Amino acid sequence: MRKKGSRRRRIRDGHEAASRRGAGARSRIPAACAGFAPLASTAATVLILGTLPGRTSLARGEYYAQPRNAFWPIMGDLFGAGPDLPYAERTSRLIERRIAVWDVCASAKRAGSLDSKIAIGSILPNDFNGFFASHPHIEFIGLNGAMAESLYHRFVSPRLGANAREIAKIRLPSTSPANASAAYAAKLTAWSAIRRPAAAAIAPILVMRDDTAFISSSGKKCR
Repeated sequence: MRKKGSRRRRIRDGHEAASRRGAGARSRIPAACAGFAPLASTAATVLILGTLPGRTSLARGEYYAQPRNAFWPIMGDLFGAGPDLPYAERTSRLIERRIAVWDVCASAKRAGSLDSKIAIGSILPNDFNGFFASHPHIEFIGLNGAMAESLYHRFVSPRLGANAREIAKIRLPSTSPANASAAYAAKLTAWSAIRRPAAAAIAPILVMRDDTAFISSSGKKCR
């Protein structure tokens, strides 16, 4: 009888161990993360694209909410939309300067916040054909890091119309704290590339050759 009881216990213990291993494996499978709606007005001329919001951003419902991410400090130095301002005011300042912010991924599975942990097969890209149709003035795209660039070319570019594919693009150094090898000053210098298109959109002025007059975007001649 003791042998039968011992055998039953071993079977039971084996089932319990297998159940625990299964539960542990399931807990390691990352859940799908859904991104945010674009931060943009229809007048936007510059589009900044990341990959997918990290844990802190998802928890707060804010773009680039991780305190060590350099995005908002850079936006502060370039456009006066720094982290010292409330989030709503920062975003309003970017919109006023015709800067749009979005991500390549509408959703994807990722363990943690690192881009390298995104499960490529789980990626659902955002609807960029729809976005460019409703934001027809976009003329410059800044890709926040190598992964954003890679995912854009893999999942977005092949699906775009000819005009959207021709929009100028630049890969910018990632603002993520994981990109610690790049100094802030170097990141800021590189990101300054987006300031000129934004400024040109705000004040599109053509200076006449005689330097005595200029024509504003409304077509009115001024002196």
